[in-house]
Formats: sequence, structure tokens, C-alpha cells
Amino acid sequence: MTSFRELMTNVRGQIREISTDEADARRDKALFLDVREADEFEQGAIPGALFLPRGNLEVQIEGKVPDRATSIVIYCASGIRSALATQALGQLGYTDVVNMVGGFNRWKDEGREWRMPRTLTPDQRNRYQRHLLLPEISDKGQQQLLDSKVLLLGAGGLGSPAALYLAAAGVGTLGIIDMDAVDSSNLQRQILHNLDRVGDRKVDSAKKTLTAMNPDVDVVTYDTRLGADNVLEIIDGYDVIVDGTDNFPTRYLVNDASLLKRIPVVHGSIFRFEGQVTVFDPYNGPCYRCMIPEPPPAELAPSCAEAGVLGVLCGIIGSLQALEAIKVLLGLGDTLVGRLLAFDALEQTFRTFKVRRDPECPACGPGAGEIVIAEYDELCMPHAAH
Repeated sequence: MTSFRELMTNVRGQIREISTDEADARRDKALFLDVREADEFEQGAIPGALFLPRGNLEVQIEGKVPDRATSIVIYCASGIRSALATQALGQLGYTDVVNMVGGFNRWKDEGREWRMPRTLTPDQRNRYQRHLLLPEISDKGQQQLLDSKVLLLGAGGLGSPAALYLAAAGVGTLGIIDMDAVDSSNLQRQILHNLDRVGDRKVDSAKKTLTAMNPDVDVVTYDTRLGADNVLEIIDGYDVIVDGTDNFPTRYLVNDASLLKRIPVVHGSIFRFEGQVTVFDPYNGPCYRCMIPEPPPAELAPSCAEAGVLGVLCGIIGSLQALEAIKVLLGLGDTLVGRLLAFDALEQTFRTFKVRRDPECPACGPGAGEIVIAEYDELCMPHAAH
């Protein structure tokens, strides 16, 4: 039988080990991997270290560190668990892995840099567990979502599903602007509200629903009309705007204000059985004026109140807006910047169209003059909310 001492002697003969001095010199070149338990990590860690408990190492390391040539410095409290972890990574094919002798205890005793890491609470870890399993999100991405601020323009057909999924995802601050009251005719598609709230202000109804779903979310309400006199103040400080409006004056107003503040806008629109989604990223892609330089005549742009809309279509398009907002916040995948996604519910088809920046655009083109925030009600007749 092999004793623990003999086991560790055998392990150390198979791995490479470095001192805390040598590890400190690699801070800018290597990934530091902390394999202690959660309660140890929460008491202090080396800044920037990836936390992956020893018990989950073999199962999760490939998702966290897919490149097996990554330079990795592993540490635990004293250097024993990390020695075993170093051996395990070598067996998994990682080629540049070293164990830090003495572990975090020695690092800390020597007065080297460490800090109390920000961690999710046990309730949050349980709530967002499925996010945390995704290497593209994990703890860092979830904390980023909790720090994010998204402004929803409207608590109606598109704003309802978008708000629900953004709140469920843990976006820390959701601003909602809407100046209407809940009407029974809204309930066919505006799923933030219910019969008990008919007559309530929509922003108040939305806040009740969202805070009941996720106490992590701070819902900021704006029971007012969005106009030239308040748009810059309202959107200031938000990371993303989710546009669920359905009238051209507001869309042009939001476009110009978002260009000034350089805030991405996730645009959605619906009509009868069709919907569209795109993302306007100021000066990195086309803006709304690039796509629609001038509004069509009012008679060619009837509202949902005039032409009707399939209720479930709002859920599809609003959910796509929430998805794009999360991708923008976390830098995930390919967003719809420069692309218009069109959905036909009757054909059950998606089509994607390229949208390019207009070099002659009066708002974002190279020769565009100073952006002036103004009312655009004269462009066309405003319509009722989705």
C-alpha cells in the first residue's frame, strides 16, 4: 500500500513547481488557477485568478480553458491540492502547467497582492446556475449582468417579454418608460400585466411583476412621455436601450440621442404576423436613419391598433431583443449590428438582410453636422402602443 507521503512524492516527481517569486513574475503572462473551495476563495484570492474548485476541475476545465497550450499557474492553500490538480491537467493534455509551492497562504504571508474577490451569494449561485455552467458567461459574466443597466422603451407588447427575460437573466438595473395605464385590451400580448392591474400605471404594474420574479433587479420607472426635453437625461448611464416603440417620431428621437450618448439600441418592430429585429451600435454600424432615411406616409404605416397583431409574435420578437441585449452586454457571439432579422409567423421563416452605413447619413455619416435633439411629430402621425 502507498502512503500519502509516498503519493505526494510520486506526484511531485511528475509535475513542475515554482516558487511564489517565480509565480509573481508570471502574473502578466499566465492564467492563475485557484483550486480551493468556495469558502476559502471568498476569504481572499490572487487578483484575476480563475476559480475552479478541485472537485470540479476535470469536469469543467475544458470549458473554462479550451486551449491546452495556455500557460497556467495553479495554487491552493498550501500547495498539496494544487499539486494533484497540476498532475491531472497534465494527464488531460495541458502542456504548460506549474504548481505554486506554498500556495496562497505563503503568497499572503509574504505580503504579495491579494484581495477579497466579489462573489455571488448562495441564492444567486442557485438562481443563475444554468448561466454559470456556460463558459461564455460563468461567474464573471453573471456579475457583469448584475452590474448592467438596460432601458426599455415601453412596457407593452415588445417590452413585456424583453423585460421578463432580462430580469430573469439578472440584469441589475432595468429602466422602464411608459406613460399609459393598463387596459384589458393589452392583456392579449402585454404579459407583464394582468386583470387585477387594469387601470394601474403600466410602469407600476411592470415593476411589481419584475421585482416579484427577481429581487436582484432594481426597476427604475419613468411614467412620462419621452421627448426632446428629457430623452438625453433619461437614457444617460444606461448600457443598452431596448426600443419597443411603434412610432417614427420617437424612433428618430431615440436614434439621435443614442448617437450623442453612444448607447447601442436593440430595435424591434411588429406588424400583423411579421416582426423585425436589429441592433444599432453608434458609429460601429448603421443607425436607424441609415436604414430608414425618411418615414413613410402615415397611411402606409398603420399601427397595431389599426391593423392588428398576433399576440405571440410580440413574445418572439421581444425575446429576440432580450437575447441581443444580453449579447451586447457580454460581448457574446455575433450581434445583429449591420443585419436585419425578419420573421414571418405564417411561413415560420427567418430571413436576414444586410444593412450598411449610409455615407450620406445626416446623423452618423462622415459629413453629418451637429446632432440637434428635436421633436419629430410632424414626420408622421404617432400611433398607439404595441
